[in-house]
Amino acid sequence: MTELLTAAQMRAIESAAIESGEASGLELMERAGRGVVEAIFAHWPDLARAPHKAVVLCGPGNNGGDGFVVARLLKAWGWQVEVFLYGDAGKLPPDAGVNCARWREMGPVGDLKDAPRRADGADLYVDALFGTGLGRPLEGAAKDWALAQAADAGCRAKTLAVDMPSGLCSDSGRALGGVAVAAALTVSFHALKLGHVLGAGPDRCGHAVVAGIGLRGGADGVARAVDAPDRAALAKAGQAHKFTHGHALVLTGGAGRTGAARLAARAALRIGAGLVTLGVPGSAQQEVACQITALMLLRVDGADGLAAVLEDTRINGLCLGPGLGVERARDLAGAALAARHAPGVVLDADALSAFTDAPERLFAMLHDRCVLTPHAGEFARLFPDLAEGLNAPATTGPAFSRLDATRAAAKRAGCVVLFKGADTVIAGPDGSAAVHAAAYERAAPWLATAGAGDVLAGMIAGLLARGHAPMAAAGAAAWLHVEAARSLGAGLIAEDLPEAIPEVLRRLGC
Repeated sequence: MTELLTAAQMRAIESAAIESGEASGLELMERAGRGVVEAIFAHWPDLARAPHKAVVLCGPGNNGGDGFVVARLLKAWGWQVEVFLYGDAGKLPPDAGVNCARWREMGPVGDLKDAPRRADGADLYVDALFGTGLGRPLEGAAKDWALAQAADAGCRAKTLAVDMPSGLCSDSGRALGGVAVAAALTVSFHALKLGHVLGAGPDRCGHAVVAGIGLRGGADGVARAVDAPDRAALAKAGQAHKFTHGHALVLTGGAGRTGAARLAARAALRIGAGLVTLGVPGSAQQEVACQITALMLLRVDGADGLAAVLEDTRINGLCLGPGLGVERARDLAGAALAARHAPGVVLDADALSAFTDAPERLFAMLHDRCVLTPHAGEFARLFPDLAEGLNAPATTGPAFSRLDATRAAAKRAGCVVLFKGADTVIAGPDGSAAVHAAAYERAAPWLATAGAGDVLAGMIAGLLARGHAPMAAAGAAAWLHVEAARSLGAGLIAEDLPEAIPEVLRRLGC
């Protein structure tokens, strides 16, 4: 998986390179500037064909130093370049000061308050005011420029952000003080930062690319982006039979409330579980029997009935919650989580809401084969203090993030938590974490439809039944869920998603 760095982790990598003699700060700054110029011409090919006008905005730190390099390189390319500085040139860090002096040999440095901020002011705006190290809201001329720029769609379409749109927290993707530049292209160095994929990051970054600057190595405790799952883990062996790939049990609600569980069960079957059974109360047996063919049906009325069913140790994946109803969820959860052979269990929807009044009762029953899949509302009901931190205004950086909240939730619950959203975060109780952002080229806004979360829960349950570890099952399901949505496009409904899974698996080579 691709690493997603915090500002501190990136500083540590840069410092290690400088201290080892691998590169100097000036060399890294020069490489960064060249990477930005290459990205400009790759993203806007027309800008490479003739000289244009650029406005480069430099800040008081090393991000500003990168901006001076970009200005110098564009000037050498034949562009008309205007440079504006926020702060005192005499107080720039040493490397940024060197590059400011180099630029002054080519052109003047104006005051940021005088910089143009409308679409007709330039062909390209380069935001190098503040990068990953910003820990406070924008103020003064920087705030004024960012507010005017973000309000002008034409100016935004011409803006490139160096490493991070100014004002955006690089660890959380939250706009500090509610104000941040809105870019069309953001160029990060060495690796993406968490703020590029969390919160408002994708919206403010526009399109995010990574420019290599010759650094090596990663960082401890790093989060990773969820990539395409390993085809070998999803394929089926030629000599296998249905029980080789597990038996998932999906519990339904009563009459008139079985649709969500049927969606989940269909998804579990499509993802490759060998057998999938719907556990149905007597009142809904006829309803469900009329709706299914490949799925199996078993009567499960209450906790005792479920406990008896789970004596069958071949059932190794459970899904509780979709359409279950809070009373039935409270009744069945204990039996599901107490099964002696500890099958993998997905708790979603009503299975989470059933414990709103006493989340600790749920946490006490959970084990390390469980996956919780809350959306924002369910997360707030189970982890109100963590949700409060997310909803509080972000006034300093690094701001509390969805990654921070999900890691804390997983530690408290003692199991994997998948916090659903466009920026889905998955964390384990050991602190391991991954982010699946349905953003940039993988945006899937069509998933905002009733039942899509039920399908995701079923996919995770199916993978647990197949023997995947909880973190792996959650990550693979999140990726496949979005890929199925992208293959369908606009107009999809939840029923379409399981039927798109076979084509997604074929494209992976399964």
